[in-house]
Amino acid sequence: MQYNHQEIEKKWQEYWAKNQTFKADNNSQKPKYYVLDMFPYPSGAGLHVGHPLGYIASDIYARYKRHKGFNVLHPQGYDSFGLPAEQYAIQTGQHPAKTTEENIMTYRRQLDQIGFSFDWSREVRTSDPKYYKWTQWIFIQLFNSWYNKDADKAEDIVTLIAKFEVVGNEEVSAACDDDVEIFSAEEWHQFSEQKKQEILLQYRLAYLSDTEVNWCPALGTVLANDEIVNGVSERGGHPVIRKKMTQWSMRISAYAQRLLDGLNTIDWPQPLKDSQTNWIGRSQGAMVSFNVDGHDAKIDVFTTRPDTIYGVSFMTLAPEHELVSQIVTDKQRKDVEEYQEATAKRSERDRMADVKTISGVFTGAYAIHPFTGKQIPIWIGDYVLASYGTGAVMAVPCGDQRDYDFAKHFGLEIPNIFEGVDISEEAFADKEKTIIANSDFLNGLSYKKAMKTVIYELEKRGIGYGKINYRLRDAVFSRQRYWGEPFPVYYKDGMPQMIDKRYLPIELPEVRNYLPTEDGKPPLGNAEFWAWDTEKNKVVGNDQIDHKTVFPLELNTMPGWAGSSQYFNCYMDPKNDEEIFSKEAIDYWQQVDLYIGGSEHATGHLLYARFWQKFMFDRGCVPVDEFAKKLINQGMILGTSAFTNRMWINYDNKFTSEEFVFISDKAYKNHLDYRFPKDYLVDPKNKKIKDIVYKYVFSQYKIDDIEIEKINIDFLRNHVDISLLKGTTDELDIDQYTSDNRYKDFRPAFFLDENDEIIKDELGKYIVSREVEKMSKSKYNVVNPDAICSAYGADSLRLFEMFLGPLEQSKPWKTSGISGVHSFLKKLWKLFHDKGNFIVSNEEPTKDELKTLHKTIKKVEEDIENFSFNTSVSTFMIAVNELIVLQCNKRAILEPLLILISPYAPHIAEELWEKLGHSESISEAPFPVFDEKHLVESTKNYPISFNGKMRFTLELPLEMSKEEIETTVLSHEKTQAQLQGRTPKKVIVVPGKIVNIVG
Repeated sequence: MQYNHQEIEKKWQEYWAKNQTFKADNNSQKPKYYVLDMFPYPSGAGLHVGHPLGYIASDIYARYKRHKGFNVLHPQGYDSFGLPAEQYAIQTGQHPAKTTEENIMTYRRQLDQIGFSFDWSREVRTSDPKYYKWTQWIFIQLFNSWYNKDADKAEDIVTLIAKFEVVGNEEVSAACDDDVEIFSAEEWHQFSEQKKQEILLQYRLAYLSDTEVNWCPALGTVLANDEIVNGVSERGGHPVIRKKMTQWSMRISAYAQRLLDGLNTIDWPQPLKDSQTNWIGRSQGAMVSFNVDGHDAKIDVFTTRPDTIYGVSFMTLAPEHELVSQIVTDKQRKDVEEYQEATAKRSERDRMADVKTISGVFTGAYAIHPFTGKQIPIWIGDYVLASYGTGAVMAVPCGDQRDYDFAKHFGLEIPNIFEGVDISEEAFADKEKTIIANSDFLNGLSYKKAMKTVIYELEKRGIGYGKINYRLRDAVFSRQRYWGEPFPVYYKDGMPQMIDKRYLPIELPEVRNYLPTEDGKPPLGNAEFWAWDTEKNKVVGNDQIDHKTVFPLELNTMPGWAGSSQYFNCYMDPKNDEEIFSKEAIDYWQQVDLYIGGSEHATGHLLYARFWQKFMFDRGCVPVDEFAKKLINQGMILGTSAFTNRMWINYDNKFTSEEFVFISDKAYKNHLDYRFPKDYLVDPKNKKIKDIVYKYVFSQYKIDDIEIEKINIDFLRNHVDISLLKGTTDELDIDQYTSDNRYKDFRPAFFLDENDEIIKDELGKYIVSREVEKMSKSKYNVVNPDAICSAYGADSLRLFEMFLGPLEQSKPWKTSGISGVHSFLKKLWKLFHDKGNFIVSNEEPTKDELKTLHKTIKKVEEDIENFSFNTSVSTFMIAVNELIVLQCNKRAILEPLLILISPYAPHIAEELWEKLGHSESISEAPFPVFDEKHLVESTKNYPISFNGKMRFTLELPLEMSKEEIETTVLSHEKTQAQLQGRTPKKVIVVPGKIVNIVG
């Protein structure tokens, strides 16, 4: 019987689905282990071979833990709200739900065919109303909570109201807006209900505010910082501008220190921890107030170097700072507004990353130095961000290089406040070597002493105070999209009101189209039924809003990270309609034990999820405040892209060939050896190309007029789909390429037509150039796992992806390499068969067979525990080869070997396990136990040397003494033959190593 992977894999995938083999139990007596992958967004393109890498690794570990006796939860679902489905809806009119459902069906088919041990009974989809009901519920909890700094946790908003009623807010230590006004208990009682609601919004963890956001006009929505790359939207590459809008925000900044501290309690990759640490950006310094000359206004500045305050020679505000329009002089207004408009077109990330450009505009206004009373010019500059600190910088050019460069560029004063330091060429920023000078009461003090002294003085004079600051900003939580979670919010007298839990979920309405409305409202503004009737407690038509009990619903939807910030907990009890999850379920599973996903989510999903988990912990919903004990970032599987090389001919910058010359890889690489086209063309080996170039040039000019120095050649490279290559070679199928409509219709400039020349290699082939880069549909280098599973099988795919290299590293895909692991599986199959018949012996294994088995057990267990899956695959290959040499077909060896292999290649393991007579799945079989005694050597194969030259070997028991070894060796017939009757001068015996006979 031959190894038929297609039949075997289909059989066992159906068996697992029918028997729910991997369904986890919330009430098991076994120890629990929770393995989780970052759930995928179901894109229309489906999976490519790079996507399953992390899933395969987590599946191996989940299966291993089952073998080790654990009750394993290994769920899967879909992060199914997303912009691509909405963009497709805008283009085609097809509802995003339909597109998403079709995409999920593709994903599910592909995931199933790879043989993952997911518990599909717990599947969640973020776009399912039954799921986002609980996302809406968490939002309500956040809205109804505030952060008590004294208790260092979130509490119900009613406890804050109780404080206001007794003592007002002067003694309340809370995370809140910066511009909160102080009021007494008596004043609180006199406030109108609307005024009270406005005040509470300044304290709530989910709140409305006018916020500077990244607005993408083309997508019609706000984008988070992590959704912007190089100043444009990650999706589509559209321009992004800064714009002030009323948005929902999450007060994540209240958790900044706890998010930092929590990193010390979890086993996550250090680079990822560093990313979060830098993103949160803790810094210690002081807040300093500068009055604005001639205005009833002041500028608050946070600085990490208050010791340098006497070096302030100008101030810089963010162009979008609210004070700019108030203080700018009429003379400077035009320049300032033009600068503000230009800055609005740049993203914050772009502004932060651009350290070379120096730009700014003087406002015409001046601040007053808090200690010297001198006037300080106020500028605006795009290197200052309104979202960081206070949006203002006290510029100390002698101590900060960016301020120094700004001052030099605009000719501003650079006073030196450092003792014995030359600042003629650059700023001085070495804190440890700082001695303050020209600074009144700070003169002669070191950095640390000056810091303490100046903060004391600031606080004494009431012009500042010591402060710890964080770069982490509150997270904007509104998106102007259709395809997202609706807010459970309606508006009464302009104030947000929460809908009671009993009436959740508030489902997405049908809309006429998915674009913003004509008057600029989000897509939900197109809905005819999008108002809340507080009497009937249901959604009704917008035409009823005039009634006293009917109010407009929120038009924004939640961002992409909302649904992914608690999904890991929802898997624990996904069918619960009464509560987000039962106490019994959350107390049993606690948290994720192993989380695998990409590092690109470091400052997005992973940070927001930690924030929500800590909030849920504060409110008593979860038992731990970190959701994942251990996290592994898998690397990428890279694609090997293919390129055509086109030669473009230009003469004297006047004539350009209309046709292209397509040249093979070797000819392309050959031109790289030349500095000038002339040298390239006069080389005899490039005669073909020279003839073609001259043909084009001669078509326009007489031969006598041509100067070879004026001929220019450019080489252009363009991606070509790797499916157009012949087999697994680098040869382009010219006929298939020229008939591919994707190139003809959508990329005509890259299309090869009948007028173009083709220069092939010496074998008459057109060889493409290859380059390893990210596997992506846009790079035409995607390898579909469907084709791999069909040709080689899912077990081969699983083994090959692990064999490519360490899990955390990126590695290139090469389809030709998969045949090696497929051959290994065939060898494994043959161990159990003889001439097509299944034959396994019940004989006792030999010492060598046991040695092979137990060294394999030891290595594989160590590898899995260390997530070194690539070396396990090598170990399997070695073991099978050794057992083939030993002609081993013994049950006592092959059964445990199958269990070792089953996490990696589960289909073939299940099939052979069944053939061994087992009726239950191999997935629950106990993991083999390593026994060291089988690796302990009892004999030594001694090299026997004569005068230092080894002549033969002799196997002897290791327990033999030195004297016994000497006697045995000298009496051996081969020794006698070597000595030929002579008596040796000396016999050197090193027990366990060598025997050398001298003389």
